[in-house]
Amino acid sequence: MKRKLEEKLRQDDVVNHPSHYNAGAVECIDAIEAALGPEGFKAYCRGNAIKYLWRAELKHRDNEDDWAKANWYINRAVSIKGVDTRRTKAEHHYPLGDQ
Repeated sequence: MKRKLEEKLRQDDVVNHPSHYNAGAVECIDAIEAALGPEGFKAYCRGNAIKYLWRAELKHRDNEDDWAKANWYINRAVSIKGVDTRRTKAEHHYPLGDQ
């Protein structure tokens, strides 16, 4: 039993395709992207990257997965086409959350 569990853990890609985020042929991240649309999904990816970078800094060891996950979300956000990521003049002076 222990050997089967260890083999399953080695096969599971916890960064790119964690098995606990799959339901049949649909991966959770794809469902989130479809629900949020390009702009919402890009913001979601940016938020998750921040979360994993934050966590990695708080851990004293075993933080490689957090760094890899942050990198994954950054790369996924960069790959989204058709979203204008430039800030308006108003956003430079009054960024969201600083009001």
